[in-house]
Amino acid sequence: MSNVAMRPLIFGEVLFDHFPDGSAILGGAPFNVAWHLHAFGLKPLMISSIGDDALGQKVEHAMLDWGMDCSGIQVDFDHPTGTVEVQFDHGEPVYEIVDGVAYDYIDASKVPQLDGAWLLYHGSLALRHAVSANALKKLKEDCTAARMVDINLRSPWWKREDILFLVQGAEWVKLNEDELFEIYPEQADQAGRIARLSAAVTREIVLTGGENGATSISAVDGRGCSVVPEKASQVVDTVGAGDAFCSVFLAGQLLEWPLELTMQRAQAFASAVVSIRGATSQDRGFYRQFIRQWDIKDHEDV
Repeated sequence: MSNVAMRPLIFGEVLFDHFPDGSAILGGAPFNVAWHLHAFGLKPLMISSIGDDALGQKVEHAMLDWGMDCSGIQVDFDHPTGTVEVQFDHGEPVYEIVDGVAYDYIDASKVPQLDGAWLLYHGSLALRHAVSANALKKLKEDCTAARMVDINLRSPWWKREDILFLVQGAEWVKLNEDELFEIYPEQADQAGRIARLSAAVTREIVLTGGENGATSISAVDGRGCSVVPEKASQVVDTVGAGDAFCSVFLAGQLLEWPLELTMQRAQAFASAVVSIRGATSQDRGFYRQFIRQWDIKDHEDV
């Protein structure tokens, strides 16, 4: 089946990022990706869990206002909506992630029935507890899905053996150079680490390097495609830049863009996101400029 006929299936955390200036911004890597994909008209289904609290209501209201499908959002009456305290160290975000929150307890029995073909995107953070990990396992068993894994190593919420299991058989894996080293520390150089990861991945490794851009490396023949960002006119914060990149990379797979074009567009969108506070925008005009530039059709929701 053509990837155009596939729908994005996004699994993982939805939370609020609390910034030093007192602001609280809705986020979480999977949620950010889903938000962007919806803005581009690709109708993602987000699978997550929120608390029965004021923050949970804000999540639901934001999704409904944005026109997103809420059928995969569970309400947890025992655990609060996820939160993260964000600080900055030399301009780079540092995260204090609250444990035991709703997205840690995504219930496999409450995941909606899934028909057709999907492109499944998930990270690693929401799998730190067995309940959500089991929900993802069942999801993978119950639906036909290509899979992209977005590695986010947040200490102490990861184990190497779990990450090695997650990447096995994935079509695409995105991570940064530091994360690649942490997963394969026994390898003497980056080439060796890439070779190890390529043995697990079936299509592409997307290796990000912040201001140095990103490189897509074929797991089949090792060919690379690199992009470097243009200088942003104003950097407000870098929170969510990787999520922005991921969302457009996924859009490229769904819309069957050539790889080089996908990488260029993903980098351009990530560069735009660093000029806004937080990882997403509620301004439809922010997305409309890219929809026009990229000639994305049939997006009546935007």
